[in-house]
Amino acid sequence: MPNETAHQIRVEVETDFIPAQSDPDNERYVFAYTITIHNEGHVPARLLTRHWVITDANGKVQEVEGEGVVGEQPYLRPGEAFQYTSGTMIGTPVGTMQGSYHLVADDGAAFDAPIAPFTLASPRVLH
Repeated sequence: MPNETAHQIRVEVETDFIPAQSDPDNERYVFAYTITIHNEGHVPARLLTRHWVITDANGKVQEVEGEGVVGEQPYLRPGEAFQYTSGTMIGTPVGTMQGSYHLVADDGAAFDAPIAPFTLASPRVLH
């Protein structure tokens, strides 16, 4: 029976609209997102890959998959956190992102840490 608390990753997200890089007249809305990944389990783990699903208000979906995050494959010991900032561009003032990180723990277990859906919204669009 696997230990349910051995592999426990919590993901926090903060988003910012970047007006200087956005061009609403040309359907270009740029957002930064800051992610904090917390290892709340009992086993160290390395983040190997990421998978994002980015959806704009028109239902256009972009999928992004790749190794690590911002060029790194962070190693998280129990109680440690890793924070990074990245960005995305969508064609509408509002959209959503969700996804997962794939990790491998020191005990050999491979597992996914889900990233719950979050909203990308330029100011004064959502009330």
